[in-house]
Amino acid sequence: MNFVTGATGLVGSHLVVKLLSEGAEVKALRRPQSDLSLVKRVLARSFEDPKTAFEKITWVEGELSDYGSLEAALAGVDFVYHCAATVSFRPAEQKDMQYTNIQGTANLVNAALYCGIKKFCHVSSVAALGRAEAGKPVSEKSAWKASGNNSAYAVSKYGAEREVWRGIAEGLEAVIVNPSIVLGAGNWDDGSAALFKTVADGLKFYTKGINGFVDVKDVVDAMLLLMTLENAGERFIVSAADISYEALFKQIAAGLNVDAPSIYARPWMGALAWRFYFVKQLLTGKKALVTLETARSAKNKHFYPVTKLKQATGFQFRPVEDTIAEICAYYLAENA
Repeated sequence: MNFVTGATGLVGSHLVVKLLSEGAEVKALRRPQSDLSLVKRVLARSFEDPKTAFEKITWVEGELSDYGSLEAALAGVDFVYHCAATVSFRPAEQKDMQYTNIQGTANLVNAALYCGIKKFCHVSSVAALGRAEAGKPVSEKSAWKASGNNSAYAVSKYGAEREVWRGIAEGLEAVIVNPSIVLGAGNWDDGSAALFKTVADGLKFYTKGINGFVDVKDVVDAMLLLMTLENAGERFIVSAADISYEALFKQIAAGLNVDAPSIYARPWMGALAWRFYFVKQLLTGKKALVTLETARSAKNKHFYPVTKLKQATGFQFRPVEDTIAEICAYYLAENA
């Protein structure tokens, strides 16, 4: 039996689909108020009879903050995939994010140890590896350094990963994956999928920052592969390519048949943008499109080599260009 947290999110929903397609049993954690629309859409793209596929999922109501519900949910479970996390770059949500990502992971690790599960896969992030000096690559061996360049999200993922390392020291068989920015046809108003909607809506500006990007299906495939190997106590960067935001936006624009952003956003423009959206959020209550942390990240250059994963498994990534084209096709079909 496989247990998945975050099954209603981008990575978790695609993991559930992959497991079901392989005939595996799936138990998934959900809150009473969870929105199941994304997992149903992903199932609809993958199965001729998505309703029957959905009914094969054993849904368990619970919270990462509720240890008792986790211990009960892990009864009869062999493998745990911890995909759930709060992702936010908004100051008002930082406290809740820290608690959910760190304490929630601690609770799940403790429950996994108590229930004696066979293996645990933790979906961390390259953000948990910290920020290297400008222009230098980050690797699995990079030591975390406290820095003002680390976002609150990065700090929370670093804290969550420490809880998994603590579990490993206490006897938990676990592997950690550190994806870069995960691309997939998710909720168009949130996460990386929102980049496609933003370009479709006429984004005018681009930056020359560079970041790592990876197809959500590659993240899932890497997780499942690593769970079959002898690699407990290891972590692996999962990233298909390091590309500039300028190139990313141009490829998205081409796939959506719209004009590409043509104005270079100089650093001072980013500083004005996040302040403008912060005030707009206060007045309208709508989440800011640009925050201090996202403006800072968009102009920096980050590099994430995947030498370790390729040497250990021979893993081959989908070209990011193909991923972008596929997501654009989904966007056009769902927003015709």
